[in-house]
Amino acid sequence: MMTEILIEATIETFYMVFFGGLFAILVGTPIGIVLYLTQKGGLSENIPGYRILDVLVNVCRSIPYVILMILLIPVTRAVIGTSIGSTAMIFSLAASAAPFFARLVETSLNEVDAGIVEAAKAMGSTNAQIIWKVLLPEALPSLIQAITTTLINLIGYTAMAGALGGGGLGAVAQRYGYYRRQEDLLWGAVIVIIVIVQLIQLVGTSTARSINKK
Repeated sequence: MMTEILIEATIETFYMVFFGGLFAILVGTPIGIVLYLTQKGGLSENIPGYRILDVLVNVCRSIPYVILMILLIPVTRAVIGTSIGSTAMIFSLAASAAPFFARLVETSLNEVDAGIVEAAKAMGSTNAQIIWKVLLPEALPSLIQAITTTLINLIGYTAMAGALGGGGLGAVAQRYGYYRRQEDLLWGAVIVIIVIVQLIQLVGTSTARSINKK
């Protein structure tokens, strides 16, 4: 019984983390690239545009996940059709993680040696070519670490989401550990979360290091 509950909850957690992370990456990556391009001294410098986007990203990052999830309930209902369940939580998870990931993308791109970018510009490369053929490949190890950090943060978010109707390991901890005082399931959920975080970090770090060696 305990094993079945934990397996089902783990699958739900993976489901929320995978799709929440996927949409956060798809939305956050272009935002991070635009932040990099439009900053002072960027390839397409646009200070007013940068400042507006910068403020928007900071505002979104400032809202705690639980509050953001509550604020997005009407939107989630309109888009998903319900505000509870694992699928419904993906929307708020992505919305919370996307600005966080966008900032990590901007930071990763800024870490690329400026000399490489200047060399590409001197050779007549367009901004699009510089982004796809120079910046992203050079920043790939850092971007993988950014993805790893984002996914680990999402695991924490899913635990909070589970306490508010989202399912997953957070729901198990609340339903069985808090309300029913079944400490075996509570600690079981904690151990599974720790293992998942360790695995994601191990895979992310190993992948980034292997790319760095090439």
